[in-house]
Amino acid sequence: MAMNPSPINQTMVLYFIIKGISDVAELQLPIFLLVLLIYLVTLAGNVTIFLLVCLDHHLHTPMYFFLANLSIADMSSSTITLHKVLLTFILGNDAVSFHGCLSQVYLFASITGHELFILAVMSYDRYVAICNPLRYHSIMTSGACILLASSCWLLGFLLVIPPVVIVSGFTCYTSNRIDHFFCDLVSLVKLTCSDTSILELLNLTEGLIISTLLPFILTFVPYVFIISTIIKIPTSSGRQKAFYTCSSHLTVVTILYVILTCQYILPTTLSIADKKFFSLFNTAAVPMLNPLIYSLKNKDMKSALRRWMAKSRITFY
Repeated sequence: MAMNPSPINQTMVLYFIIKGISDVAELQLPIFLLVLLIYLVTLAGNVTIFLLVCLDHHLHTPMYFFLANLSIADMSSSTITLHKVLLTFILGNDAVSFHGCLSQVYLFASITGHELFILAVMSYDRYVAICNPLRYHSIMTSGACILLASSCWLLGFLLVIPPVVIVSGFTCYTSNRIDHFFCDLVSLVKLTCSDTSILELLNLTEGLIISTLLPFILTFVPYVFIISTIIKIPTSSGRQKAFYTCSSHLTVVTILYVILTCQYILPTTLSIADKKFFSLFNTAAVPMLNPLIYSLKNKDMKSALRRWMAKSRITFY
């Protein structure tokens, strides 16, 4: 049974109430079924990509190695944010402990940070492949790829520690009801009556500049050189082939940064329902779309899938 929010007036809380995607009772079942379907499709698509990259030696290249890392991040992001929506409907418990809420804030922000950095690394990989193809294999060695991927994970999980530590020290909240479907940093800051000046300064310097603007620049600046190089290719078939190798990645990063801009950069112009929609799109639809974009627009991935299906049929019979 769902727990009712306790009357709180500038005091510490032991748990938060997650209001969810909608308060309308008639919509709870359709929302549950939709979220469950999206989550299962997300898991199926990203697990398939991860397994194909691991098992098919044709995909043992830097681009697909980074794509496997992105698949792990997409699965993790969806699981961290959507599990509460599903559990609330099944168990009828919309409460989450204070430390559980902080854990969700930390994990979601860490995975999001990692995803932005790994997309920047994938952009650099495409830059080397198109602008400096003769040195590609000497630059993107196995050791270099492992170092780049590990750095993305490390940066994602380390940069979030200071703001989460500050939030954990907040001593009072005006309410324990979070009008969202998961715990995030913005929601907690809105509810607290503690001094947030240090956190706001940290979010401006570390959150905006280092964790967001830096990967944004590292992701899109290489495309200036990539497009410049593609334009100079004399044949139309050569230009199409070069652009084909980076079109999936460019589509993914464009969608992601548009959603993040709507979700965090323009929050004052959006209603609560709009914010929930963009959050749901970011945490559910984007991780679901990424495997579809990379598989439908990628001949190597489709060939690997056909080989895997053929081997599965042979093994079965």
